[in-house]
Amino acid sequence: MIRNYFKTAWRNLLRGKMFSVINIVGLAAGLAVCILITLFVKDELSYDRYNKKIDRIYRVNTDIQLNGSRFHDNTTPAPMAIALKNDFPQIEQATRLRNASGLLLKKGTETLAEQHAFGADANLFDVFTLPMLKGDPHTALLEPHTMVLSESAAEKYFNTTDIIGKTILTNNTTPYRITGVIKNTPAAAHLHFDVVFSLAGDENLRQDTWLSNNYNTYVLVKKGVTPETMNAYLQATARKYAEPQIQQVLHSSFKDFEGKGDYFRYYSIPLDRIHLYSTLNTEIEPQGNIQYVYVFSIIGIFILIIACVNFMNLATARSSRRAREVGVRKVLGSNRRGLILQFLSESILTCFISLVLAVMIAVLSLHYFNGITGKAIPASGVLSVWLIPVYLLIVLVIGLLAGIYPAFYLSGFNPVRVLKGRVGLKGSWLRNGLVVFQFSIAVFLIIGVLVIYAQLNYIREKDTGYNREQVLVLKNAYALGDHAIAFKNEVLKIPGVTAATRSSAVPTLQLGDWNRNAYSRDASFSAVQSVTLGDWQVDADFLHTMGMRLVAGRNFAPEFASDSGAVLLNETAARMLGYSDPVKEAIYDIGDDSTITRHPIIGVVKDFSTGSMRYKTEPVILRLSRYGDRFSFRIKSGDIRGVVNQIKQKYQAMDKMAGQPFLYSFMDDDFNALYKSEQRTGTIFIAFAIFAIGIACMGLFGLVSYATEQRMRELGIRKVLGAGLFNIVGLLSGDFLKLIAASLFIAFPLGGFLMHQWLRDFAYRTRIGWWFFAASGLVALLVAGGTIATQVIRAARMNPVKSLRSE
Repeated sequence: MIRNYFKTAWRNLLRGKMFSVINIVGLAAGLAVCILITLFVKDELSYDRYNKKIDRIYRVNTDIQLNGSRFHDNTTPAPMAIALKNDFPQIEQATRLRNASGLLLKKGTETLAEQHAFGADANLFDVFTLPMLKGDPHTALLEPHTMVLSESAAEKYFNTTDIIGKTILTNNTTPYRITGVIKNTPAAAHLHFDVVFSLAGDENLRQDTWLSNNYNTYVLVKKGVTPETMNAYLQATARKYAEPQIQQVLHSSFKDFEGKGDYFRYYSIPLDRIHLYSTLNTEIEPQGNIQYVYVFSIIGIFILIIACVNFMNLATARSSRRAREVGVRKVLGSNRRGLILQFLSESILTCFISLVLAVMIAVLSLHYFNGITGKAIPASGVLSVWLIPVYLLIVLVIGLLAGIYPAFYLSGFNPVRVLKGRVGLKGSWLRNGLVVFQFSIAVFLIIGVLVIYAQLNYIREKDTGYNREQVLVLKNAYALGDHAIAFKNEVLKIPGVTAATRSSAVPTLQLGDWNRNAYSRDASFSAVQSVTLGDWQVDADFLHTMGMRLVAGRNFAPEFASDSGAVLLNETAARMLGYSDPVKEAIYDIGDDSTITRHPIIGVVKDFSTGSMRYKTEPVILRLSRYGDRFSFRIKSGDIRGVVNQIKQKYQAMDKMAGQPFLYSFMDDDFNALYKSEQRTGTIFIAFAIFAIGIACMGLFGLVSYATEQRMRELGIRKVLGAGLFNIVGLLSGDFLKLIAASLFIAFPLGGFLMHQWLRDFAYRTRIGWWFFAASGLVALLVAGGTIATQVIRAARMNPVKSLRSE
């Protein structure tokens, strides 16, 4: 019997090919989107889950606010780990990491830069789950100048993992002995350990300095320790060790800080929350955002609902054609149970075919999806074991929801009334409401696309305070040693190079990539007079090369000996210090030996963007220096590649360390990379909007088809009585266009509110103008109107004799 139901269902699908294709493809598209979003969400929620002790691992962060300036970072003082381990028995282990991104390793005659390199304490493997393929995790990092490589790094440098005892040269100066090989860190990790070298012998670790933050501290606690307990430990640690040094340097206690609204504190963040919940803009690797997980999850659910609504609407529209079939079946002896099973089997079969097609679409589009989301989800993930029961449940639930209404309604008809054609499917208010819901979501997504790209365009066009066009940034200036000045002068001789500068930072770096230090308005260095400023070392050509402007005072003049200790401030730093005329003032800093140095302020630079415009401009001090790890060259030439090659040749000729990689980028590319997350979000929104509009239009197509089918006799009579094409089109399309208009009134306030919330994440943002809503409404009306027109015009042109005869 069941086999007969499905055989009949298959025949009915083939009989109405157009409706079947629309039904199956629409549902398949919605399911495919839902599958991809499910994989995305699962990947985001799985970060750092490879650690077996993840529920007991915390990272310590530092958060200091001082007179309006804030230091909020994932680094801590060097003694932090040892102090926590010694003072609190509930802390099993505490380990330190030092970011060494860009570490140079020698491979034969070639030198490569490793982006995922760290210095670490010997107990790193007691905290993180990093399975060792070769070597002993308990002794691998005990001695100075020892190193552990990941499996992929070992293959890259030695073409094998049997490398215990071999040596590798770092920065072309220091040999390290390989003592271990670990498995590759999974992709879903907030840190990736490709190169780990021992911190044993690091002189900085022996210093009892609590006002310098250079190390990441991770702790492993015993079971039962909560985040609140961990934070209490950190507060006690701050008071015991950091407060005495603050009193010595700034002459203030924590109570003094709190009295004027400032604070000095350490706090913990659980390892499993770092990727999605960290609000720091100094994370070592790009982080996720829990808000995006929520938004994409909701959008995925909405698109699936839209697809299911279409499926039900189309199933309902098709079922109305089969009322006479139901009547004949009942006259011939079919019972209601058999009719219900027939309708449900057809619905479930259609849903199953849609699911198979959805899985195929998901697999084929996964490469593109990975590209726009920055993921590396394998195709096998679509057919994961845990998803199989989910798929079967979806087939059953959607199949029953789509088929249950027409099945129970039609199967209950009186056969005499059915054969006389006196039945019709009710519930138009529900179908109309679902159309409004569908298009409301679609219009909201269109608004999201427009706002996101308007914000990106605003960022690109906003005056950043510097000129990033055609500026080449060379990232390994230290390799030139004493030849740096000669190299700069030689590059300036290249036709097309118009300016050059050496600095420790450039505006397209994120906050965590440059130093911050404490400065004071007076030599007493009191907390009331002190602030933390971004500390940039630059040469006299920095402002000219970057296209920055002075608003007061003058630039550095190397011919003035006094400028060796002079500084420039940006406007934000000048405002923070509260000077009415900064050029007549000075600023003070304190050295490691507690020596206080006076720095006369000779100029104020117009504010320039420091990193992403998600954050306010940082207060920055520019100090004259011959050092810095970056060269920046402004190029004005039609042969950019040729100029870059000439710079490379001069670099390699003067490379003091011999064989250093020529690491460079263009500043405009670095600027765009700051907003990669926003660009990805915009692309995803476009894809979702297209899917939502397309699927909603399929549902609208089904409703229009159903409506015209129900009114064929009326249309025939109207045409016989003289109604024209435009009269018929207006009659049939008016009600549907009203539904689309209703959806606009729901989507506009919803979209405006949610996108306003998204824009709040940016310190500098565009305004949501009326044209965002006008454009999105126009797009929705045009697409919906085109969909309606395809069916309405065909019905309006039908010969009335044919429609009346069919009745």
